[in-house]
Amino acid sequence: MEERDFDIIVIGCGCAGAIAAYVAAKKGKSVLVVERGDFAGAKNMTGGRLYAHSLRSVLDAYSDGEIDWGSIPFERKITHERIAFMDIASAMTVDFTSEELGREYCDSYSVLRGTFDQWLAKTAEEAGCEVICGIAVEALLRDDSGCVYGIRAGEDEITAQVVILSEGANSLLTERCLGAPRPKPSQMAVGIKEVFELPASTIEDRFLCAPDEGAAMLVVGDCTHGYTGGGFLYTNKDSISLGLVATIEHLQEADTTIYQMMDDFKKHPAVAPIIRDAAMVEHSGHMVSEGGYDMVPEYVHDGCLVAGDAAMLCMNLGYQVRGMDLAISSGRFAAEAACAAIDAGDVSASGLAAYRTAMEESFVIQDLKTYRRWPQTMDKWTRMFTEYPTMVREAMNAVFVVDGEPGIPLRKRLWPIAKKRGVFKLIKEVGGALRAL
Repeated sequence: MEERDFDIIVIGCGCAGAIAAYVAAKKGKSVLVVERGDFAGAKNMTGGRLYAHSLRSVLDAYSDGEIDWGSIPFERKITHERIAFMDIASAMTVDFTSEELGREYCDSYSVLRGTFDQWLAKTAEEAGCEVICGIAVEALLRDDSGCVYGIRAGEDEITAQVVILSEGANSLLTERCLGAPRPKPSQMAVGIKEVFELPASTIEDRFLCAPDEGAAMLVVGDCTHGYTGGGFLYTNKDSISLGLVATIEHLQEADTTIYQMMDDFKKHPAVAPIIRDAAMVEHSGHMVSEGGYDMVPEYVHDGCLVAGDAAMLCMNLGYQVRGMDLAISSGRFAAEAACAAIDAGDVSASGLAAYRTAMEESFVIQDLKTYRRWPQTMDKWTRMFTEYPTMVREAMNAVFVVDGEPGIPLRKRLWPIAKKRGVFKLIKEVGGALRAL
């Protein structure tokens, strides 16, 4: 094979990119990571949750015991799951906790990506990678046959045997250089997040959590003014990440903005007490992929692999949002396939096809396929964001309100509430959702 500046160039130092670099370095390859932000995590607004199985698997395979799990800068172990149906003045919240949520390989953690991504970058550097920040990659270099052999950044051209592209959901390089289709407005969402500082003890009291443990909360309904999307909340060590996600298509139709939605969300009687006396210390926004399996682009090319959010590897199931565990595993699989192709002297798409095989045989693509119909189901299920939260409020009032009037059987109180929405229509909608999930 022709000599290059590096064996592998990784574009982006998020979960997928940093893990790809770490694994490739552990396999003895020379690796350059090019990150657009001033530091790893600088442009990542995710205030979210990492399902730890994928990271545990990588570290079990490659760290040789060098990395202490307790040294990883997680925020809190998530031991409480909360789901809320919210209308304009009420909310019904389900709070679930169990020992299984904290069991090894079933555990998950809240993270602040500005901190977590810097740890990932440092870990990759310690494995032997070179990480350069503050550089935007403008194009991929191609030879006469169309095979990618490097990158152009400003006036610099840097070559590699394989390029792993993991620059995030708003990936211009996959579109401009690799022919990926531009996502539809219904497939992309705008995410907005604010971080509120609170003492650790206050967070634990408000969420009934033990020290170092926390809660994740997903909200549907009036938080997005009835448009497709939802709210989220994650407890950190001494702060709370609070935000909204709404699809671009529905925001274009809305008579308001996501900023107004966020302002109203913070003032809602179910949210305001949570952030009472808290100081807002961060505000950020970003695009998020929402289309699931049907928006995953071709991710194996001659000389180039696409991983993480750039490959649209994200799942929003309403009750669960996943992206980081998919990104970490895709980064690992990309690095392993790239190293094997370099060793075999064939970095064509055919030589790199082991990446596709690994992805398809793993939970990454299999889970996306399993829930393939859900994004379209949710996008068309407008009553989930309008009628259902109101129906839940009416039903809960019928159950819990005592006003001194003679009581009537519960079934006679609840039946008119369901009948008003069309019982058979409710059954059809719920049944369709269950089939998609």
